Amino acid sequence: MSWFESLILGLVQGLTEFLPVSSSAHLRLTAAFAGWEDPGAAFTAITQIGTETAVLIYFRKDIARIISAWFRSLTNKAMRSDHDAQMGWLVIIGSIPIGVLGVTLKDQIEGPFRDLRITATTLIVMGIILGVADRLAARDEAGGKHRAARERKSLKDLSVKDGLIYGVCQAMALVPGVSRSGATISGGLLMGYTREAAARYSFLLAIPAVLASGAFELKDASEGGHVSWGPTVFATIIAFLVGYAVIAWFMKFITTKSFMPFVYYRILLGILIIVLVSMGALSPHAAESAG
Repeated sequence: MSWFESLILGLVQGLTEFLPVSSSAHLRLTAAFAGWEDPGAAFTAITQIGTETAVLIYFRKDIARIISAWFRSLTNKAMRSDHDAQMGWLVIIGSIPIGVLGVTLKDQIEGPFRDLRITATTLIVMGIILGVADRLAARDEAGGKHRAARERKSLKDLSVKDGLIYGVCQAMALVPGVSRSGATISGGLLMGYTREAAARYSFLLAIPAVLASGAFELKDASEGGHVSWGPTVFATIIAFLVGYAVIAWFMKFITTKSFMPFVYYRILLGILIIVLVSMGALSPHAAESAG
């Protein structure tokens, strides 16, 4: 991998990690359209450490409060009813599905799941699901001529059941094209949570999974020596800087705007890929040589 490739891929990772458009799909597509080798699942996992570091810094006050309350609840029974302590447990519980499936489906994630036809299909299907979820949220918030506005749930209403459903939604993002934030935010909206609550829990829930995945890939890469360390570290730093700016923008965006621009984008991109593959202009296995 060249330094120029790492710069572009780092920018793509930072721009798309927190938006509901699938960063793994965009990394793969960028390589395919540019005629580069597939950056591979290891590159994706390691650069995600950069974007997840941006989450740790942006939500540092929330994270510090949750970790402190969770540890105190281990020895203090009175703390176990504290919302922050409960959030600590809910993040742990919600991380179980992706942890189990990530290990179980590792070979498929790095192989068959990277077929561009699968990526195109998941872009379209998850785009439609996100659109439906967004419309339902907008209807509840606005009400109607014969229907009062409905109050949506906040993170204080999060239960073990809802945390597990969030976790299952996050696990779906193991397939390129689904999008971690897109799946978890869609799940949250369909369960009746506000856009801000769904996005906030989505970002917090991703921390254990992404850091664990990155550490796992770092170990494998160190032993196998199949990663270009200089360009990969450079891309990770770029992803961190760009990712932080995107988080700040996205959290403000969702308080007043809908997700429909992302829905249209996902569907159009998915259709474009299917057309190009069908015409033979793009191989469904393009850029897989390094995957």
